[in-house]
Amino acid sequence: MLESTLAFTMGVEEEYQIIDPQTRQLCARSPQILATAQFTWGSQIFQPEFRQSQIEIATPICYSLGEVRAQLVRLRTEAIAIAAQAGYQLAAAGTHPFSDWQAQPITEKAGYQKLVQTYQQLMQELVTFGCHIHIGIPHRAIALQVMNRARVWLAPLLALSASSPFWLGNDTGYASYRTCAIARLPMAGPPPLFASEREYQAMAMGFISTQTIHEKTQICWDLRPSERYPTLEFRLSDTCTTIERTVAIAGLARGLVRTCYEQALANQPYPPISTELLRAAQWRAARWGLEAELVDVESECLVPAGVLVARLLAFVRPALEAFGEWEEVCAIAQAILQQGTSATQQRAVYQQTGSLEAVVDFIVRETALSLEAVEPCRGDRSKQPI
Repeated sequence: MLESTLAFTMGVEEEYQIIDPQTRQLCARSPQILATAQFTWGSQIFQPEFRQSQIEIATPICYSLGEVRAQLVRLRTEAIAIAAQAGYQLAAAGTHPFSDWQAQPITEKAGYQKLVQTYQQLMQELVTFGCHIHIGIPHRAIALQVMNRARVWLAPLLALSASSPFWLGNDTGYASYRTCAIARLPMAGPPPLFASEREYQAMAMGFISTQTIHEKTQICWDLRPSERYPTLEFRLSDTCTTIERTVAIAGLARGLVRTCYEQALANQPYPPISTELLRAAQWRAARWGLEAELVDVESECLVPAGVLVARLLAFVRPALEAFGEWEEVCAIAQAILQQGTSATQQRAVYQQTGSLEAVVDFIVRETALSLEAVEPCRGDRSKQPI
């Protein structure tokens, strides 16, 4: 049994777009914004990212969805306020609707520059914004067994979070074009199956010895054991436009980890689904989001998106009930099914206005939902970040 206090804890990382309110373009102002934010909060809470037109926030370790929501509200509030003081806005979505990647300078950090040198155009074009969810699993061997089981459910999680339909001023036809942009990298996509920790380490060292990657942290599967923290990290989600949707993804991820942990503890067999079929399922989720049938990988057939989401909810329900969070997560998931993904909503705004600038304004407004009643929190350092 997992007795560590870190078991099933949560931590959330969100990447935000920095927006010029006049042009609605991305703008490279992360150094100015971070200088103020890090002075108050520290460099572990507010962080630079690959582009100077984005910043990342990382919550402290959270023990409940209530804590996740409170931390996201406080950090979004503070980030938006600091950006506004500098004359800018923040937006939460997987891609910007029209800003050109060539106009987005890369952050001056040796690791980022090395990635560009290695992957060239694939990294130079990468202007994407994701949400990463860490779930505490202190023992690596158990984490890999959990991953073998949880990987089956990645596609519906991706579909629920989809928020990146536009790219370079065009409708891509995808609900999550961010997924397609990242999928071109060699270490992206769903994880393979691992019979043991030794097998995982051997594969990782093989990637390094062949210079496919330079270090293990560059394995960027959609679900991976973190090399920095005792966690499983869900990396597949677009940055969710509203806090409530991030809360739902975090709750589903934790419910999934606990459910799969209990299966592993009982030595229940995991579905031997091929990585290729999982990749196909996630492509379909990226293509249509919740607006078409998705792949049930265990039965190898298409089912309505709502049916697959319902199956995911049923699978994790006992774990969510044990956490006291079933009704909350179920209600938000049902609302997403009824209202549509952020990608669907962005397209609706564009169809109504014919303006991608209006889409940016919509994302900026949605990013700040639920913040009005909360006072900015000045540097709560009582908990360590993930």
